[in-house]
Formats: sequence, structure tokens, C-alpha cells
Amino acid sequence: MKIVDVMASESLTGFYYDDQQAIKAGAENDQFTYLGEPLTPHFKAIRQAGEALSIMLVLEDGSVAYGDAVAVQYSGAGGRDSLFEAAKAKTFFLEAIKPLLIDLDVSSFRANARRFDSLQIEKKVIHTALRYGITQALLDATAKANDVTIAEIVRKEYNIEDTTFKPIPMFAQSGDDRYTAVDKMILKEVEVLPHALINSVKDKLGIHGEKLLDYVKWLKTRIIDKRLKEAYHPILHIDVYGTIGMIFNDDIDKCFEYLKTLSKTAEPFSLRIEGPIDKGNREQTLDALKALKDKIDDDDTVHVEIVADEWCNTLEDVKVFADQNAAHMLQVKTPDLGGVNNTIEALRYCLKKGVGAYSGGSCNETNISAEITTEIAMACNAKQCLAKPGMGTDEGIMIVKNHMMRTITLIESRKQHAKNR
Repeated sequence: MKIVDVMASESLTGFYYDDQQAIKAGAENDQFTYLGEPLTPHFKAIRQAGEALSIMLVLEDGSVAYGDAVAVQYSGAGGRDSLFEAAKAKTFFLEAIKPLLIDLDVSSFRANARRFDSLQIEKKVIHTALRYGITQALLDATAKANDVTIAEIVRKEYNIEDTTFKPIPMFAQSGDDRYTAVDKMILKEVEVLPHALINSVKDKLGIHGEKLLDYVKWLKTRIIDKRLKEAYHPILHIDVYGTIGMIFNDDIDKCFEYLKTLSKTAEPFSLRIEGPIDKGNREQTLDALKALKDKIDDDDTVHVEIVADEWCNTLEDVKVFADQNAAHMLQVKTPDLGGVNNTIEALRYCLKKGVGAYSGGSCNETNISAEITTEIAMACNAKQCLAKPGMGTDEGIMIVKNHMMRTITLIESRKQHAKNR
């Protein structure tokens, strides 16, 4: 099956681009926006609309495969590529990449993905967002060419022998609406919650960590009070964007004692803290997280897991963090890895190394990228996957959960029909 036509349209994402540098420097909220000038290159404002480029591959049989090129909310931060602008990307894509896709055989995925993920134009690798979107579309095209699901293609081409497909625990994110959103998550019995977006010392963590401590107390009580079944026992997963390190000057002992207090407060629920320390580069951040993890592992009374995010951006980064056992869980932040083939490899590598494989991503994605990476997470047996896109909670939960269940139902139905023949 070959590609006979290629199209692209400018689209919106489920959230916004945020200038993380400006926010961490203390930018003041103004309702939904921020006051002040952006600090990260190419930003026109501290918060601006997220953009996507929807890629459409028309196949010989008339079917259309889709992939959305998107970048994360905090573009340009933590070693990532610069801001992704859809209009510029569309012109570049149609002029430089479309000719390479016409007449391409999409009967298999892996070789095509490697080719376009490593593609260089004028001796420069193309933007991670484009690599992400193109390979999504190629994976969808291969699934359509073979009349199976994306999850089945991943299992087949990456020799994953498991023949069963099951739902992956979902991790929902609240954004700044960290109270009302929790009620929504509890009602829908989300397995991991609430993210909470603790990206400001002054407003969210507290200069001594007191605001986050109060929030964890409230969170625990709210779950116990509002859950409909006592068996509902979610994991608390909170992203702090390096702010714990900021208030303790990256002192490992002080950070550990604070995490110990948080974990005691969270009981009887398990606690995960994402990005407790950010040293501004990969090597120092890795070393700090590993030192913190080692202290946690040496104390049987502390029930908290460290999750790596910033500076763990590429497939190479994931492998380095996993090899060094630098965290209990690694976020495979799907848009940051470029080609979705890298997401597959990263999740499989985490599982091989015994590190928690978190198929993550960004609120600043689309329904298309969310559905495709959800099937990848299922195929790779990830430990959890992000409910995305958006920060409205309900929408991301609906998109990811429903797509998981549709995929499982389709696969099981096909198996049953095959048995009955």
C-alpha cells in the first residue's frame, strides 16, 4: 500500500504554550494569562495558544492516515526544541517533506519511521514536533494498510510476544484547577492523580513547602471523603518542576526530609513526586535525582517515588537515566522524543531495566496524538499513561479511556470471529 497524496492543515492543540522560564522567575497571573515579558526565545507572550500541524496521508485505497505535529506546553525549556509554529512548519513540510512521502510503501512501519525520524534537511534534523507528527501518520497508515489496530502493529514489528491487551492506569492532570479537578478525577476513579502543576514557589509550593504540604493533606482527605468505593485507592502523583530543590538550595538531605514528611502526610496513599530537583542540565539533574532516590530506597519508612521529566527528553536521555537507575519512574514525554518509534523503544527500555515506564506527553497535544500514543502505551505495557490533551480533566480522561476500551474491544472481537470460523 502506497501514499498517493499528502496534505497538511494548521490546527489547535488542547492547551497553550507557556514560557516556563518566565513563570519560574515569578511572572504574575492575570486571570488565565500572565503579566510581563517572555524570557524564552520565540515566545510572543508568556502564555500563547498552542499550535499543531495536522498531517494527512492519502493511501491507494482512499483511506486517510492521520498524525498531528505538536510540541509540549513548556517548549524551549529543559533542553527542548524551540517553539513550534504551525504556519512556518506547514510551508516547510509541503515543500521539503511531502515529495519524500509520495509513493512511499507503508505496508510496514519501522524502517519508514527510522528514515523520517532521522531525516535531515540542509544538514539539520527536522523539528521534534514534525518528526512526532509524521511518524504518527506513518504508523496509522501501516495499521490501515494491514487492516489492524495501531497497537497490533507495534506488537508485531517490535516482537512483543504478549497477546493480551489491557487498559493502562491513567494519570490525569488538573492544571491550576487543582481542587475542582480532583473531584472530577475521584468521581471517574482515575488511577493516578492529580499532577497539580506546582510550578511556583510563592503561589503553590510555599517558601518552606507549607502550601504543598497543606494541599496533600486536603487531597488525601478529599479522596477518602468523596470516593464511592473504599477499594478506590489512587496513587498521588504531583509534578513540582524543580521547586523543592529551589527552596532547599538543592540540598539532598533537606529535600529528602521534606519528601519524607510529604509521604507520611499522604498515607495511606502512595506518593510520586515528579521533578523534585532541576539543576539546569542533564548530568547534574540526573546525579541529584539519583542521590535523592538512593536515600529514599535506604529508608523503608518512606513511601515516595521520584519521577524524572526535565532533561529526560530524548531516547538517549531515557536510556542514560534508566542505566543509572536515577529515578523510580521515567516520563517518556512523547512529543519530546520526536518519532513515535522512539517512544516505543523508550518504553521497552524502561521495562527491560526495571524502571517505571510512564507514557506521558503534554496537555498541549491533540486527540489524534493522544489516541495514537495511547495505543503505543497499551502495546508496550506501560506502567501508566497520561490522560491528554488539555487541562479540563474530563476531556483527556474521556479521549484516552474511550480509545483504550475501543481498541481492546476491536481486537477481542476480531479474535472471537477468527475462532468461530
